[in-house]
Amino acid sequence: MHRQANALASDLIPATKPVEWRPSLARQKGETKHAALTERIIADIDAGVLKPMDRMPTHRDLARELSLSVQTVSLSYKEAERRGYLSGEIGRGTFVKARVTDRAGRMMLDHSPHEVLDLSIVRGVYLDAHENASRDILRELADSDNAEFMRPCRPIAGLDRHRQTARIWLRTLGVTAPAERILVTNGAAHGIFLALSCIVRSGDVILCENLTDHGIIGLSSILGFSLKGLPTDDEGILPGALEAACAAGGVRALVLVPTLNNPTGHISGAGRRREIAAIAERYGIFVIEDEVYRPMIEEELPSITEMLPDLGFFVTSFTKTVLTGLRVGYLVVPPAYSIRAASILRVSSWSATYLIGEIATRWVENGTAQRLLQIQRDEARARQNIATEILRDHIASSHPLSLCAWLKVPPHWTEEGLVRSLTNQNVAVTPSDPFIAGPGHGGGIRVCLGGRMNHASLAKALMIVRQAFEQLPPVYDIGSIG
Repeated sequence: MHRQANALASDLIPATKPVEWRPSLARQKGETKHAALTERIIADIDAGVLKPMDRMPTHRDLARELSLSVQTVSLSYKEAERRGYLSGEIGRGTFVKARVTDRAGRMMLDHSPHEVLDLSIVRGVYLDAHENASRDILRELADSDNAEFMRPCRPIAGLDRHRQTARIWLRTLGVTAPAERILVTNGAAHGIFLALSCIVRSGDVILCENLTDHGIIGLSSILGFSLKGLPTDDEGILPGALEAACAAGGVRALVLVPTLNNPTGHISGAGRRREIAAIAERYGIFVIEDEVYRPMIEEELPSITEMLPDLGFFVTSFTKTVLTGLRVGYLVVPPAYSIRAASILRVSSWSATYLIGEIATRWVENGTAQRLLQIQRDEARARQNIATEILRDHIASSHPLSLCAWLKVPPHWTEEGLVRSLTNQNVAVTPSDPFIAGPGHGGGIRVCLGGRMNHASLAKALMIVRQAFEQLPPVYDIGSIG
């Protein structure tokens, strides 16, 4: 069965030839050969000589070319992988790993809409209703006794009332858990960090989608784990690829976004979620279920965490679905990890911010959270309709309730050329580079539809994108046009 599973994974990911790379090594005094090669690898990746998902020469070929031992090359590749620059693919070779670089950061601009038409960041829609709700809650807090949430510095995991209200919100997402298993966090990214910190050791293999949220890629460098992206379809990770990766051994956990994945917008159906849970249980791997977008979907979908009570972590927040500035989230942990998660929360930030937690709690209790969530759904549908009308065949994948759309790059353009052209026209978008965690993704550009931009401004920005896609690039950006 394991041989068949490995064969299936190999079939799902297209084969690539090793990159033509023959570096010259300049060793410092006292520097070992493998250290010099490691530094050369890292320098060439940072300089763009080696690009994300380039397949590195085999250990034996590079050793022969540089007159080094195979062991020296192996040590260099292993060290570069430990430092987050390379990623080994079982049975396929070693690949340059996509990294969240300063260049990627510059692509995701955060300017005022008056300075640039910013489609580069996934943000919740912000309308007058959100502004008014914010002003109302601040007036309410100003007129009330705030000692209950402004004076305490414990409990670390969150105030009891906040955790009890969290249970109410989580039940709407298909998750039932006692308060003892719930931690209030400073958003979903914080929750994912806590979950991974509970279970991951340096060098562990963590699986994810081949296009995933760039925060996971960044955490692989911070926590020192090896991130392996798996191929996907329009329902997310392919069960056969997951089975093959687990059968190969060494896998500690799977991190996935089953609902409205960023950047592709796919949703895993009930059957796919059950398949993933069954494979995870069979191999004893943890699953971190990033459901930051789950509140957008009214359809009942089973939670993978509910199917894996001893292995599942569930993460969600209000940031993408209720109000961007409401940076508070909930993390559900397996029973055995409640104390450990709280201790990591204590040393990383002591606790979530009680004031923001109080706002979320009051809004859940009085219905404001649900009202603002429904506005997000309605606006997402309207903005997706605008995107569909303008971009049409350029859309590779999306969803009527997604806050972004994933676009196909025309064959006569490069991603970098498109981004540069749009930037020159004051439109900011994000290419695939920050999201790449594995091969076979096909590339693309993400446009985001949220924020305070009105429908007219959004249509204007998307029309500029469409016109750029349909024009020929400057001569220096044309690749293989005949």
